[in-house]
Amino acid sequence: MQAIEKRNSLFNSLAQSVMNSHDANFWLQKINPLWSINQPLAKIVKKQNVAKDTVSLILQCNRHVVRGMAGQHHPVTVEIEGRHYERTYSLMQIDADHLCLTVKRVDQGLVSSWLVEHSQTGHVLRLGQPYGEMQQAIDTPNLLLLAAGSGITPMLSLIEALCQSKQLNTHTVQLMYWVKTQADAAYVEYLKEVSENFSNFSYQIFYTQEQDQRLNQSHVDQFTTLSDTTVYACGPSGFAASAESLFKDAAALQTEAFSLSQFAEDSTETGFINVTLTQSNKTIAIPKGQSILSSLEHQGIKPNHGCRMGICNKCACNKAQGATKNLLNGAANNEPAQLLKICVNSAQSDLVIDL
Repeated sequence: MQAIEKRNSLFNSLAQSVMNSHDANFWLQKINPLWSINQPLAKIVKKQNVAKDTVSLILQCNRHVVRGMAGQHHPVTVEIEGRHYERTYSLMQIDADHLCLTVKRVDQGLVSSWLVEHSQTGHVLRLGQPYGEMQQAIDTPNLLLLAAGSGITPMLSLIEALCQSKQLNTHTVQLMYWVKTQADAAYVEYLKEVSENFSNFSYQIFYTQEQDQRLNQSHVDQFTTLSDTTVYACGPSGFAASAESLFKDAAALQTEAFSLSQFAEDSTETGFINVTLTQSNKTIAIPKGQSILSSLEHQGIKPNHGCRMGICNKCACNKAQGATKNLLNGAANNEPAQLLKICVNSAQSDLVIDL
């Protein structure tokens, strides 16, 4: 093994001395698709269905892939018909060489549809730097995990990390998981196995179309020790906002929204707002109450962005003046010279932003 590593290192050094990294990567990947001088690459080595329109992809990683903490997200770049598209997913650590990517197909979602329907073993993905605050850092004896739909993926990563670190022997962990129907529930057998192996772990699954049991006060009333409980919640923006309101008395609360739901897009607001883009030297009109990012995209403007969830900060820019509203929690910001995440904010007055 040591001889092979030395040979690869020597080969990389020689390659870099005679060609640029792009050319070197091209020829290296002719030999092995995971070989690269600088690219964090992962190859699909196994694919299986785990729920309705949901697949699990086991990824073999090269040495450039940076593993995130359990619960964090990775930018994932795929190539579809010659074009590269980046989306954000939570990955679960399996071992030193493999990660698990779970993807649910989203209606009209180009990348999720391709991963679910067309990806195959042998396909190579590019993984970016992990980010996100929902990490395995629990300072209370109790942990409550709230997940809706695809929000289960960071929770699975956290649960697996707690299993591997044996923290499930010392912390009480409860998962509450909302899906539309029984067919939409992913990893049910895995959750059952964990509950059988660790007495401190329990879970409940709620089916919103079959039982109409959406997150409400009755779920909060089950807990008498919120002051000793850390709460993590992940789901659509409306779900995340409800969790923030209902569990505000928890010892610690961390929420993440993976999409802007109809709850977030305020259809009651009408009219248009003028947005001046200082770097582009343009002033355009966008609808009030809608995401600034999506509104700009509809005008043919393509700002830099990543997760579209307000987490990765790739879309953040300076707001020189104007009022905005956070679509995830309704918070208003009227102050000038503020950092603005355009993917999760709407314009409330004429804006001047540095784009």
